[in-house]
Amino acid sequence: MSEENPAAQIVILNGAPRSGKSSIAKAIQDEFDGPWMNLGVDAYNGMTPERYLPGIGLRPGGERPDLEEMVPFFYAALYETIAIHVGLGLNVVADLGHHDFYSQPLGILTDCARRLEGFPVLFVGVHCPLDTIMRRRDIRMPGREGLYEQASAQDPIPDSVQRWQDHVHQPGIYDLEVDTSLLTPLECAEIIRQTLDLGIPRPSAFERIAEAR
Repeated sequence: MSEENPAAQIVILNGAPRSGKSSIAKAIQDEFDGPWMNLGVDAYNGMTPERYLPGIGLRPGGERPDLEEMVPFFYAALYETIAIHVGLGLNVVADLGHHDFYSQPLGILTDCARRLEGFPVLFVGVHCPLDTIMRRRDIRMPGREGLYEQASAQDPIPDSVQRWQDHVHQPGIYDLEVDTSLLTPLECAEIIRQTLDLGIPRPSAFERIAEAR
């Protein structure tokens, strides 16, 4: 546990792949005062050994039960890293896709929330309708070719995409929720800024999640 440092903030963006989390994180880094370090899934998986990928990006549905035993440790290490950064006065934004639909429940989100006890965390649910997500999956992104499963005539919404939509927002306890089909990344970032300026609601979402049994 650490004493709360009012000079630094944590914003956790939670949502499905292609929901717009990374674009919001970039807007926060570009527009907010002070250094905002991005410690999200892409950054973490970039330093994860290839044989353990997709690491913390493991999709809902128990796709790789052989990797699941490592995932709680990866998340624990990531959240301890977030705590260290904020304890040193550095703001953190992390774009992640939390779910508990593995081959068996792992309780990762609750554990992560407890690791940030005493720190100011704004937990943001990033929503996006499936039709918009599928359109975004068709957009070519350099360096990410083949990363996102796309629609076909036989399978307009792949099962893996539907599972993300069904499970990434459970239990649905947030301090703030945004819809990226209605708002630009900059508009989402501005709403986040205004919420931080007003003060994170108490008890915060992470405080309520950490208390879950």
